[in-house]
Amino acid sequence: MPSSTSPDQGDDLESCVLRFSDLDLKDTSLTNPSSCLKAELDGSTKKKYSFAKKKAFALFVKTKEIPAKRNFECKEKWWKCCQQSFTDQTSIHRHVATQHADEIYEQTASILKQLAAALSTSKSLMSADQKNPGKECLMRSHEVSAWLPDISCFSPDELISCLTWEESPQFTQLQNGNNNDLHWSGQGSDEGEVLLYYCYCDLEDPQWVCAWQTALCRHLHLTGKVRVATEGINGTVGGSKLATRLYVEVMLSCPLFKDYLCKDDFKTSKGGAHCFPELRVGVFEEIVPMGISPSEISYKKPGIHLSPGEFHKEVEKFLSQADQEQSDTILLDCRNFYESKIGRFQGCLAPDIRKFSYFPSYVDKNLELFREKRVLMYCTGGIRCERGSAYLKATGVCKEVFQLKGGIHKYLEEFPDGFYKGKLFVFDERYALTYNSDVVSECSYCGARWDQYKLCSTPQCRQLVLTCPACQGQGFTACCVTCQDKGSRKASGPTQDSFKEECECTARRPRIPRELSRQLGLPGSPEPGPAVGEDGPWLV
Repeated sequence: MPSSTSPDQGDDLESCVLRFSDLDLKDTSLTNPSSCLKAELDGSTKKKYSFAKKKAFALFVKTKEIPAKRNFECKEKWWKCCQQSFTDQTSIHRHVATQHADEIYEQTASILKQLAAALSTSKSLMSADQKNPGKECLMRSHEVSAWLPDISCFSPDELISCLTWEESPQFTQLQNGNNNDLHWSGQGSDEGEVLLYYCYCDLEDPQWVCAWQTALCRHLHLTGKVRVATEGINGTVGGSKLATRLYVEVMLSCPLFKDYLCKDDFKTSKGGAHCFPELRVGVFEEIVPMGISPSEISYKKPGIHLSPGEFHKEVEKFLSQADQEQSDTILLDCRNFYESKIGRFQGCLAPDIRKFSYFPSYVDKNLELFREKRVLMYCTGGIRCERGSAYLKATGVCKEVFQLKGGIHKYLEEFPDGFYKGKLFVFDERYALTYNSDVVSECSYCGARWDQYKLCSTPQCRQLVLTCPACQGQGFTACCVTCQDKGSRKASGPTQDSFKEECECTARRPRIPRELSRQLGLPGSPEPGPAVGEDGPWLV
């Protein structure tokens, strides 16, 4: 969804291209513009040049804007350029016009050339009857700013505040413009929103996508985490409902993803930008870290996808069997142990592993467990099952491999009181989402029913711990005896930045457990919680 700075409201990329359809850009004066560039243009192109210059000027000023913080009192914009600060728009405009004329001319020429190239590409692809001309246009236009949504009709307060999409005055305008597909039911005006999604597709230029995602999230005041790779994109971002809806609209209209993503691929939950300490966008080999190159195990050979309704019926059939241990079906949770500890499907096999990158080794070590079995796999949002099921299929021992489409997240939207009991662990500062009243885990100290994770109280530890209010009141707030002892002494060792993830409670755990029996639906391990540091999975 490219932005437009046209004087006419509502112009999109296509209309911008048409404005420059007859512009000849072969003249070298456009490549190296000078102060007399406008004079060199004939009368039929001066208007078009003026439009491009306005856009170039606006984009340049935008790059000098300092992002506003959400919790400060002064909400006016300000800009910084040439080691000077500008607190009003007139002064920054005057500065740019007098001190950066050459840059504006160069950017103007660049915009004109890009629009002309986009038109040329579009024409050639249409004549060749290509399926996805927009993707080719996008890859030829490396200007990230050209693929940001137009937010000029919104104030910064609207983007940052927690108004629901339906409460925004622009929602009515979009409905009148035949954009009814943008209507998503709200969850209350006092909440923002967190989006969780992934898209497996071949990306030729993940670095460009990374730069674009960074600019897009900052543009919409979103925080969160986005992983980009040649195999696709995986993201979870939080912000106001208006901002998340604009983000979804952009992703659905982007030529790189529009043939792969649909609205239903975005899982939503109450939250906001406060759920993440910052924005992290990066390029990786895998969009979910299984530890095996996508060239070896590809997302293109996954298990059979089951809708939440189909998966529900399969689980119901499995649980109705008198002897589940002798069944030809395995209900497999491919998440980490601390996730399944606070919530899981009844009758599941939950591997006692700390990271998803251990999953292939777990399968290899317990291969006989899966021989000639029908495997029903599930994870938080579906992404780990894509390659986890591909790995399981590649072993050649399973009868069939199925996976829950959309993960637990989508299942709980349809069956909040179904066969999944307990909370859904999420990798942000909320730690878990609640859909039902079941508590399946216990306090690590006294064994009372408890399922709310907290960080270990020792600053040098990044473990999560389940400790009930009564035990917290007695000072039991660490993940293990070692950390509790450290916390009782005055800190004299490493600083808070020197985190140690392999604490006593993880060091004594088998890295790759061997299943001696089918541990179906049993209570979670009594050992304290997980490490949540940088070597763990970024997203799920």
